[in-house]
Amino acid sequence: MGRVVVVGSANVDLVLPVPRLPRPGETVLGGPLEQYFGGKGANQAVAARRAGATVALAARFGRDDFGRRYRAFLRRAGIDLSASSTAAGASTGVALIAVDKAGRNQIAVAAGANATLEEAHIERAERILRRADVLLCQLEVPLAAVEAALRAARAFGVRTILNPAPARPLPRRLFKYVDLLTPNEGEAASLTNLPAGTVGEARRAAKALLALGCRCVCVTLGARGALVVGPDGAERIPAFKVKAVDTTGCGDAFNGALAAAWAKGRPLPEAVRWGVASGSLAATVRGAQPSLPRGGAIARLLAGRP
Repeated sequence: MGRVVVVGSANVDLVLPVPRLPRPGETVLGGPLEQYFGGKGANQAVAARRAGATVALAARFGRDDFGRRYRAFLRRAGIDLSASSTAAGASTGVALIAVDKAGRNQIAVAAGANATLEEAHIERAERILRRADVLLCQLEVPLAAVEAALRAARAFGVRTILNPAPARPLPRRLFKYVDLLTPNEGEAASLTNLPAGTVGEARRAAKALLALGCRCVCVTLGARGALVVGPDGAERIPAFKVKAVDTTGCGDAFNGALAAAWAKGRPLPEAVRWGVASGSLAATVRGAQPSLPRGGAIARLLAGRP
């Protein structure tokens, strides 16, 4: 069983089904309101755990009811929280999510305790990080903490994955600590100032990201699967045909399952296939964490592939 350490956010997701996504300044009636545990860090930790990895999460929670219930849920899920902590005076992060009938979403996030994750918290997590096979990070927590985690993992010989979501400018020095960068099309375009809407454009953007210093890039392409680009070439991993009801959490399902498979010793293209299968399954269930599939379901989907 591979060991994955996730450094990232924990949010409570408040999800509102709507007939269509609102335009600027418009009110759209929807409902009923649904509540789920979310946040990219915790989502990816749960996804990796369900895919079969041993998982530790370094995150910050508020000293509130959301935080207490969330920590209890994660412990029941089998996730090590010894590297996580409570932020006095800050609320647990909250995400407000509108989802339309086609499964498309709009998301706004109040960072809360996530914004208090600091380099000192990463230093206290180094005991766990030293024993990891893979470190997985995202960008819903302060960049200094992400960089500290990536730098420490590289020093310990731990493979690193950075999911650059949500998109933000990144210092060039950060890329040299990244073994695998996993942007979606929009994030790849934002990081490179190049279009990435087609497979050919995504390949060119990925090559530009390689030139910045990361060792390999995997651009997720939604219903078209994923494109893995490394120094030796590119490989397209097709997606699976599913009936999408909610795309919230699909990227987290992809990254968590990929990290788990890679930590367990699968070659990178095979690990990416696990991620694509997990993301495809996640689109068939509403809510972020309820949609994250277990390893058995991922394996069955892979086995039934034409």
